[in-house]
Amino acid sequence: MKKFELPVERKDALLAILQKRFEKNKQRHKGIEWVDVQQRIENNPKKLWSLNEMEETEGEPDVIGYDQEHDEYIFCDCVAESPKGRRSLCYDRAALESRKEHKPKNNAQEMAQDMGIELLSEEQYHALQKLGKFDTKTSSWLTTPNSVRELGGAIFGDYRFGRVFIYHNGAESYYGVRGFRGMLRV
Repeated sequence: MKKFELPVERKDALLAILQKRFEKNKQRHKGIEWVDVQQRIENNPKKLWSLNEMEETEGEPDVIGYDQEHDEYIFCDCVAESPKGRRSLCYDRAALESRKEHKPKNNAQEMAQDMGIELLSEEQYHALQKLGKFDTKTSSWLTTPNSVRELGGAIFGDYRFGRVFIYHNGAESYYGVRGFRGMLRV
């Protein structure tokens, strides 16, 4: 078995989970048919593997749109709070290496890369929040502009007081309630 291939039993189980979630949350993907999505992900074993990684870290991936220009379905972590399996992470490798003690086990950027997904941008995070209320008790690291990162910071988002907040922290910081949400194009 190749690294990015799932056993048949897991593939079938994952497709059933994704289909059930897709059908339960039709408001997230109006005009998109599951049969089209399923065909696309079945023809992309590496993308299916990434969806499994999202599911295994409790992200509850679901389709949130379709990019007509690039002919891609867009999956995003739609769990109510930041995925439990991706919390207590600093922002990136440089931030992790800068910590002298009490280092977290990993960092958000590399974990996302290892999973084959991307951190959400500010714009993508705002768009996700239009589909529901996410991160009402947690927060999620977001792709940080180089100008902020070069000064040692990183940005994160959450939903409080009926609105989305984007804020900053030192990139080396990590909290039990801060993780990251991922996006995958299939």
